[in-house]
Amino acid sequence: MAMTTILSRAQHGMQAPLVRVEVDVGSGLPTFTIVGLPEAVVKESRDRVRAAILNSGFNEPAGRITVNLSPADLPKEGGCFDLPIALGVLIASDQLKGSKLQECELYGELSLNGELRPIKGALLAALSASLDEHALIVPSENAAEARLATRCSVAAAGCLLDVVRHVRGTEPLSFIRGEPVAPGSLVVDDLRDVRGQPLARRALEICAAGQHSLLFIGPPGTGKSMLAQRLPGLLPPMTETEALETAAIHSVAGRPIRLGQWRVRPFCSPHHTASAISLVGGGPRARPGEISLAHHGVLFLDELPEFGRRVLEVLREPLESATVTIARAARQAEFPADFQLIAAMNPCPCGYLGDIGGRCHCTAESVERYRARISGPLLDRLDMHVEVPRVPVEALYSPALSCESTAEVARRVCRARDLQCSRQGTTNARLNSRAIEQHCRPTRAGEALLRRAATVLGLSARAHHRILRVARTIADLATAPAIEVQHLGEAMALRQLDRRPAGEQANDSNS
Repeated sequence: MAMTTILSRAQHGMQAPLVRVEVDVGSGLPTFTIVGLPEAVVKESRDRVRAAILNSGFNEPAGRITVNLSPADLPKEGGCFDLPIALGVLIASDQLKGSKLQECELYGELSLNGELRPIKGALLAALSASLDEHALIVPSENAAEARLATRCSVAAAGCLLDVVRHVRGTEPLSFIRGEPVAPGSLVVDDLRDVRGQPLARRALEICAAGQHSLLFIGPPGTGKSMLAQRLPGLLPPMTETEALETAAIHSVAGRPIRLGQWRVRPFCSPHHTASAISLVGGGPRARPGEISLAHHGVLFLDELPEFGRRVLEVLREPLESATVTIARAARQAEFPADFQLIAAMNPCPCGYLGDIGGRCHCTAESVERYRARISGPLLDRLDMHVEVPRVPVEALYSPALSCESTAEVARRVCRARDLQCSRQGTTNARLNSRAIEQHCRPTRAGEALLRRAATVLGLSARAHHRILRVARTIADLATAPAIEVQHLGEAMALRQLDRRPAGEQANDSNS
């Protein structure tokens, strides 16, 4: 009897630390012990491993089996340790000999008959293994995902016996190095489908060009959701690094990775009944939430006031920091959350405040209560608030070719993004205070206009900076070197909730 070590990896947030699976088979009463902070799923692997070994034609060692998952102070979870534990038991009990597992990491959950089942986080493990120049053996269903890591050699196995034959050298597994995935043909919703709404379309273009957040306000059926769903088509395709980061998050969350939609920016639209944990992430195993699944993409919140107040408040910090930290008593997990927030809401409880049909009979107090479901600090963090009125009947019957297509607008967006990257290395929405002073300085006339508006409207310092960022994006779309008065004027006009209180609007509508 002897001891052996097999390499594998744990998962902690968006990190995959190396784990050494040490297996010792010694004399004594037959026992099977797993140590090293294993959670319940890992502890149950002894039963799966025992059955898989027997059903694969091997014998269970008649002695004490001790499995140590090192480092011992790192919590271990999931079924990915089944395969390395099983191989360790076979090698330590002298039922298997070979040296084919040096500098190779193993992952896989075993069924009772020895078949390998897919695991979560295979891409994250492959990215981490490539940094250590280790090869991987994963279940067949995880192979395509793991090979997205271009610097990692990955072999696929269908069952425990496939790995055994590889170790013996009778049927070696084929290790294939990952290659860059070519972008697939993008199938996006066309902006031409949205009739009318020139102001909302212009706001959507500015939003895409500068990575700004946007709130649509309007009666039901005016095209708010249609506009939001067309934003991903206006955004530039993700780079390979961005696509890998997003795919790794989906892998950790157990979501399928669609290779046909590689480099297509994600679009997440949770229902308004979603909890704070489902939105920001968390739970007993600290899984990523919707805001992390929308990393490098779009998070669309329809019917914004219908979300719980506590749910909306968790968005405030990620909107500023582009990360979310989930703290627990024993450990913390950090997930990236660089998403673009698009929201939509009705102007009042009935939805028809300001509608030309005069159907709204909401009082000023009820409108204020409805708007108060969205806190002032959260509203202040939204770059633009744009009204989306009812579409005239004539616009519904106008030919679709009269409107600009998604491809036409996307070309202008890409030019503006390229200009921002060459000038400052990031989008305008991600500029900090020092960068705003350097790159968003308006002309003297524009500064005078902004000073007067800030005094009259009582703008906060945050709103002041967000107007400058949006104005910089408007200038970039016009390829203007400086922020002029017209750019600032349009940026302030796109923050329509800063202009007057909801009660005043309700009084005007009912009068």
